[in-house]
Amino acid sequence: MGAAIEKVAVCGAGAMGSGIAQVAAQAGASVLIFDVNAQALETSRTRILADLDKLAARGKLSEDEARAIGERMQWVSALDALADRELVIEAIIEDAGIKGELFERIEAIISPDALIATNTSSLPISRLAQGLKQPERFVGMHFFNPATVMKLVEVISGAATDPAVAKRIKAAAESWGKVAIPVADVPGFIVNRVARPFYGEAFTALNEGAADASAIDALFRAAGFRMGPLELTDLIGQDVNFAVARSVFDSYFGRARFVPQLRQAALVDAGWFGRKTGRGVYDYRDGAIKPVDPQAADAPVTDVQRQAVAVLTDAAPGTFLRCGALFVGMTRGLTARQESRILGAPVILFDWSPADATGPIGFTLSEESAHPDALGLLAAQSRAGVEIADRPGMIVARTLAQLANAAADAVLEQVADEQGIDAALRYGANYPYGPFAWADRYGRGALVSLLDNIADGTGETLYRPSHYLRNGA
Repeated sequence: MGAAIEKVAVCGAGAMGSGIAQVAAQAGASVLIFDVNAQALETSRTRILADLDKLAARGKLSEDEARAIGERMQWVSALDALADRELVIEAIIEDAGIKGELFERIEAIISPDALIATNTSSLPISRLAQGLKQPERFVGMHFFNPATVMKLVEVISGAATDPAVAKRIKAAAESWGKVAIPVADVPGFIVNRVARPFYGEAFTALNEGAADASAIDALFRAAGFRMGPLELTDLIGQDVNFAVARSVFDSYFGRARFVPQLRQAALVDAGWFGRKTGRGVYDYRDGAIKPVDPQAADAPVTDVQRQAVAVLTDAAPGTFLRCGALFVGMTRGLTARQESRILGAPVILFDWSPADATGPIGFTLSEESAHPDALGLLAAQSRAGVEIADRPGMIVARTLAQLANAAADAVLEQVADEQGIDAALRYGANYPYGPFAWADRYGRGALVSLLDNIADGTGETLYRPSHYLRNGA
């Protein structure tokens, strides 16, 4: 059972199935793509061969390599053609009943030593394996779209999955150039579970009027993310993203960490699903005004402000520096007004941002009279500023803290280890750093304090630190 897998079949000729098939073929496997829909098969064939031609034109493949890959692939409409396959990967509609029927048909024709994998993104592996005579050879193999680009594969073992099968699937994915992470069979696996706060916190901030949508997204791009959370939900589709949020919340029996957001539900109810419908968080219709990122502050800068910025760049959360008649520091979860009462002077608070960031940074004030000083501090950094409502944890720090909180819960519940979760978020969601890498950067003890302060300030238990974080701080 440990030999390299050379004969692969993919059931489902849609975008995901075609992508998986292309990945396997490019790695040297012989691949069959099965679908009962003749048009889907033809579309898949056209798409893959065109993509191979593009790769050859760009010098990523030679013309001979592209031709050989295409020749290793066949598109079939008869399930019996899969009889000699060593691995069959299912990538069809996300319906447990339909999938189950297909698995039983596959099992009846393939060799007893052959493996069956599902690309499900949400259905329990153990449930899908129930109807099989050999559930030990069934495993989750969750690719991310587009499969030819995204490097992550979550390898999910159900209750009956033979560890040797999971190990072999992991090795196969890695031989195809993927980052394969073992995952327990839990709702959302790693990425769809741990990433929930990235979207949820953005909608919470928007609903509370902490900042407008374009400013929220700009803050996250400045923190290293390719897209902000709100524009990303418009790209994914509000209907799709909200359905995942509801599914995860329901699957965990209403756990507060995963509570869906009413602001997003309102978009779904209105039919504003994002780019595909022309409206979502943003307006994509012809003639709509496009959001513009904040511009760098243009204000006089004092020597004291330059010195304060130089020190604060590497200062720990909770460090406050006297800057004239006021104090300046990075958020530790208290509001600016709370910090002002503690320090006995006006306070300017900055949101968390990487030390080498050049884009906009969030700030909030204990009183409006500090605004000119805030502009001076921003000008000293040559950065734009986004004034945030005075709220516990601000925006970026609160979101990243909750991502780390969700990740810590996942380790505590043995979903995966720290390294696996960080890799999953980096390669499956394109995060610039994993939640544990960020926790180490912020300081785990400081993170626990940050979360406790946010929980106290909001009165919401969902922000209480995971026992995993608290015990390790």
